[in-house]
Amino acid sequence: MRHGKKVNHLSRKKGHRRNLLSNMACSLIEHKSINTTLAKAKALRVYVEPLLTKSKTDSTHSRRTVFSYLQDKDVVTELFRDVAPKIATRNGGYTRIIRTGYRLGDNAEMCLIELVDFNEVYTKEDSTKTTRRSRRGGKKTTNAETSIEEAVVETETVEANEETVVEATEETAVETKEEPTAEAPSKEESKDEDNSSEDDKKEA
Repeated sequence: MRHGKKVNHLSRKKGHRRNLLSNMACSLIEHKSINTTLAKAKALRVYVEPLLTKSKTDSTHSRRTVFSYLQDKDVVTELFRDVAPKIATRNGGYTRIIRTGYRLGDNAEMCLIELVDFNEVYTKEDSTKTTRRSRRGGKKTTNAETSIEEAVVETETVEANEETVVEATEETAVETKEEPTAEAPSKEESKDEDNSSEDDKKEA
């Protein structure tokens, strides 16, 4: 029975467990999220979060302390250069565990452990909420004032429509006056036509 036992040994001896957690911490810092079993993720969270807190103070002493746990110069450099500035304003809780179901082979409970500040889905939602609400609003218009304003706008639109209709009718009237009327045949031309028709009859 595990009465009051807070440390999960993960069925490993001390050296094996230490190296396991060190390698998982390096992978988490490098890739920002890893898939593992729930028991290992809970043990890793207790192991890596004090190192993340230590990385907030960039000094030779803190770098050597973190290196004694991780044993990887490149990961230590990335931790102090990239990760530490993002977690500078966070007071603990640097990691998040998301359960993803059970493994097919041995039915072990699996999960995703990730660094909170490097999840783009959640950080986008936080960055968009930048508007501030204040109790002092602008002057609120009453229903009567809004109805009066709407009536004024409607009358202005009606007057504008009437003016456009009047202008259109005036333009059409001017165009009809300017069109040349078909000229009626003069009297002399009609007489000539009658004389020519009579000569044709006589000849016939």
